[in-house]
Amino acid sequence: MKNLVFLPLFLLCAMAAAQNLNLIPQPVEVRAMTGNYTLSKTTAVSYNETGAKEVAEMLAAKLSAPTGLTIKAQQGKSAAIQLTLNATADAEIGSEGYKLEVNAKGIALRANHPAGLFYGMQTLLQLLPNEVERTKPAQAAWVIPAVQITDYPRFGWRGLMLDVSRNFFTKEEVKTFIDLMARWKFNTLHWHLTDDNGWRIEIKSLPRLTEIGACRVPRMGHFGERADPQPGEAATDCGFYTHEDIREIIAYAAARNVTILPEIDVPGHSMAAIAAYPDLSTRKDPNTRVNPGTHFSEWYGNGTFKMLVENTLNPADEKVYEFLDKVFTEVAMLFPNPYIHVGGDECYKGYWQQDEGCQALMKKLGIRHVEDLQGYFMGRVEKILQSKGKKMIGWDEILEGGISPTAAVMSWRGVKGGIEAAHLGHEVVMTPTTFCYLDYYQGERTIEPPLYAGLRLQKTYSFEPVPDGVDPKFILGGQGNLWTEQIPTLRYAEYMTFPRAWALAEVYWSPKAKKDWPDFVGRVEAQFARADAMGMNYSKAIYDPIIQTAWKQDQLWLEMDAEARGLDLFYTLDDTMPDDHAARYTQPVELPEGPITLRVQSYRDGRPIGHLITLKLEELKRRGGR
Repeated sequence: MKNLVFLPLFLLCAMAAAQNLNLIPQPVEVRAMTGNYTLSKTTAVSYNETGAKEVAEMLAAKLSAPTGLTIKAQQGKSAAIQLTLNATADAEIGSEGYKLEVNAKGIALRANHPAGLFYGMQTLLQLLPNEVERTKPAQAAWVIPAVQITDYPRFGWRGLMLDVSRNFFTKEEVKTFIDLMARWKFNTLHWHLTDDNGWRIEIKSLPRLTEIGACRVPRMGHFGERADPQPGEAATDCGFYTHEDIREIIAYAAARNVTILPEIDVPGHSMAAIAAYPDLSTRKDPNTRVNPGTHFSEWYGNGTFKMLVENTLNPADEKVYEFLDKVFTEVAMLFPNPYIHVGGDECYKGYWQQDEGCQALMKKLGIRHVEDLQGYFMGRVEKILQSKGKKMIGWDEILEGGISPTAAVMSWRGVKGGIEAAHLGHEVVMTPTTFCYLDYYQGERTIEPPLYAGLRLQKTYSFEPVPDGVDPKFILGGQGNLWTEQIPTLRYAEYMTFPRAWALAEVYWSPKAKKDWPDFVGRVEAQFARADAMGMNYSKAIYDPIIQTAWKQDQLWLEMDAEARGLDLFYTLDDTMPDDHAARYTQPVELPEGPITLRVQSYRDGRPIGHLITLKLEELKRRGGR
């Protein structure tokens, strides 16, 4: 009878303890055990094969800095922390999985490949106090709870995209971004290297791409509202990566089990290339400049647009394909990733429509619609890539006009393109704007920097990469995209990326059945403290009230909520500042007539948390649809 009573209680305690570990992403299986292991001056890290040496040395260095202990990495089996590459593969955990056991005697981490050891190390570090993230000795109880973990990823492609064209990030900043990716088990950096606003990769056979294409006139202010380059104005805002820089970054990423996918965006988004080599375009305008963020296009409500400056390569000019052959020769030589991303999105065809050469090519090919020229262009590009031993991947527009079965598709305009591609037998990376665009504002839009769309953490966490009716074998995984028009610094890139990247890390790694929003929010808040120890920036928008209104029989009602739990929302309507003695929101509120101003402040445990939100009556009415 005692055993029958004890077993359920033990399991309940173990489950509760496992939930309190605050791991992101959530492992496949976690069993909390009794006891713990404490790091000491005798602690060392051992490894059984040379393939595990690099991870062992990383772990020893990571533990030594904050603890003040001299923890060595050594080959053998005598240390308290043992990293083991399995002699016989464990089919359950695959190539990136691991098994981790912590008890009073020590720590055992096993994997089939070094990548698994690396990801197991990330989990182990999250089991330690937050002070482990510091780079200098810190005071902490260096205790690791006893636990048994079996873990492996749901998807093989777990990516983040970093746009370095709109704003350039230095080599060291890219490395820091890679470090942050690896900490939460992302394994693919999609590097957006070229666009209208800067060409960022050295092509030795085409030196003007970086001599001219990597520089623009300096401008401040909101992207899309900046002044045009003036005649004779010097282009002094420059930045690009040399071949040596790229090799160094690739090696740095590889040591952290991150592969880099380079993107050369064609045939649209090519203004920087055209500024360097005007003959690549139809108009061949020698006055084309690298764009510093001006109003160069008109967008219409139905998703169509018009370019005011030509930014598209000429599909009818054979010199364009000679140019691309040179570019992709060097890109393929540098990057070991089997794929090269070729963009293919938002290609404006108005200049093609007006060009005699494009019209003659259409006649030759028997093409009636100018839109079909992009299919021809992408087919030529794919053949170039194949000649370099690479496979093509592009945004979902590359489906328009036909691509070979070996090409992969990134579905960004919702999931529709990904569904279509999967049904056609293409491999797909799901990265729809509605869940994965990390440049969208993430909190109350009246206090966030102005952008055209928002994306809250809960919406990101709700993402399911495998749509109903799609064979999962075609879904490689997904990624979050960080376009940097409004992101001038790495510090702000961190703010925009996290915590939404933590949500995507869990979506791409953890089992679908383990998704639990309330539990996830608690773990996010625990990660905030860890990020503080790292000195990393992040958004606290989960603490800001979500303010909505609704009209009910010509009367406006106020409705409020928040993503974080355990908050009190105090508000005023009488032009006073709210504190914890103001009215507390508990249910929808009928707003009075008159020129009111709503002010809301969230509190937790008697202390203000999050931003003060102030909304005038006109804004409140708009949110209700009037």
